[in-house]
Amino acid sequence: MSTEPSTLQRISLREAEITPGFTVRRALPTRERRMVGPWCFLDHIGPVELAGDQAGMHVDEHPHTCLQTFTWMIEGEVMHRDSLRSEQIIRPGQVNLMTAGHGVTHTEDSLDSSRRLHGVQLWIALPEAQADMPPAFHHYPELPRWQEEGCELTLLAGQHARRQAPTLMHSPAIAFDIHAPAGAELKLPLSAEFEHGVLPLTGQVRIDSEAQAFTPQEFAWLAPGPQIVTLHLAADTRLILMGGTPWQQNVIMWWNFVGHSREAVKQAQTDWEAGSSRFGTVPHARRRLAAPKLPW
Repeated sequence: MSTEPSTLQRISLREAEITPGFTVRRALPTRERRMVGPWCFLDHIGPVELAGDQAGMHVDEHPHTCLQTFTWMIEGEVMHRDSLRSEQIIRPGQVNLMTAGHGVTHTEDSLDSSRRLHGVQLWIALPEAQADMPPAFHHYPELPRWQEEGCELTLLAGQHARRQAPTLMHSPAIAFDIHAPAGAELKLPLSAEFEHGVLPLTGQVRIDSEAQAFTPQEFAWLAPGPQIVTLHLAADTRLILMGGTPWQQNVIMWWNFVGHSREAVKQAQTDWEAGSSRFGTVPHARRRLAAPKLPW
């Protein structure tokens, strides 16, 4: 089944500096596409060599609300610390999932032993019913992995065929890591109710009958409807494919806050600036990030 041109959108990534001297490529949110299902944020970290003058990734203490941070590591190691007193190194092939709910604070630091860093971080908007839930942190060192049609697949979230990822989700969604060391043509069943996004991390991929390949500088959005997608992957291509039911609830994103109204986001920022106990503190954090001025 081919994807018609009107159902496939090509979006250019933009660079964002997440810590002084360390930039990432951002696929979501953009002007063209704010969300894919509940996925409301997607950063591609690296791949980058950390030798010499290249600074590591060090994100100081900052807050979140009404979302889950979902970190998938491919190369290198990152230390996660949060106001729940979680302290967890995430290593290649593992997922860290932090649920902010009512409010949480955390830091992220690449380890000095990591000479190369590569991964992605996504955010998942929480439904309004779970917006104020207590914060939580989960670490997933084991995920469903298998080989199919010359590809190595890892199910990061959701359900596929008879496989179920252990990651805790609050909305219908799915996510894969797909790697084709020698190149491949993969026919992957999809949920027709889901919209999907494809982000190449290395190499390039053609989607269905689209003649022009997508590179790591581009993000592909696929409208709901198709029940299968054909991925033509060049050698050593790795990509993230994620999807979910198109989001129907109002979502406001500002800085590190997600909320279902401007009032909720404004209150979160007021609480952060006031040093409210709502967010707690991260033990031994170097410094606390200041929120930029609200645009309204």
